Amino acid sequence: MSVCVKSSCLLGLLELLGLFEVVWVVWVVEVVEVEAVEVRGEMASERASEGQASAEAEREEWPFKRIFGKWDISEVQIRDIGMAKHISLAPVSALHTGGRHAKQQFAKSKVCIVERLINKMMRTEHNTGKKLKAYNIVKRAFDIIYERTGENPVQLLVDAIQNAGPREDTVRLRFGGIIVPKAVDVSSQRRIDQALLFIAQGAQRCAFKSKKSIAECLAEEIIAAARGAKCYAISKREEKERIAKAAR
Repeated sequence: MSVCVKSSCLLGLLELLGLFEVVWVVWVVEVVEVEAVEVRGEMASERASEGQASAEAEREEWPFKRIFGKWDISEVQIRDIGMAKHISLAPVSALHTGGRHAKQQFAKSKVCIVERLINKMMRTEHNTGKKLKAYNIVKRAFDIIYERTGENPVQLLVDAIQNAGPREDTVRLRFGGIIVPKAVDVSSQRRIDQALLFIAQGAQRCAFKSKKSIAECLAEEIIAAARGAKCYAISKREEKERIAKAAR
């Protein structure tokens, strides 16, 4: 009887040991699988970070980020908060939108600011419809700006626009048979339009019956407006603001 009890106890112990071995093996397998999943996740995250770094490096080397293939637009800063959303510095492959924004209200804010200057240079009879001629004028002007200042010409253009845009203008109100001027604030988009127009007109007036080329005159106008010095664009802004101040 005692032998049977002992044998049954041994069998029970062996069964328990077998169960422990099975449980231990299952636990080891689960631990190994969890570690493998963690390793695969770490490898995937490393690959993703490497891919993101390579993509950023490719974007940094993207040729579209340079105007005329020379001037980097990623380092240009806009101080005027109101103008920031209307001055487009997005990378473009070519400074020629073909007027796709013409029928959309406020869509010109999405056009590169350098292309908008090129378009303003086509306003006179000498450059009307000659986009390539205006393109070359602005390109040469940017080269002259860099030779004289050593700074990024796109940054100087943005500074010139911020300084040359009038903040106040006048409208004409009719009261009965009397027309009365009234001072009004100018929107940021119109300030940019007016500044580009004044810069282009100042360059054209300077080059008319002059030995200076239009590119040299445009470069001088942009530099003077960016510095806040006396020039056509700054004088026109002061004139508009002076008239508006008198009509308050």
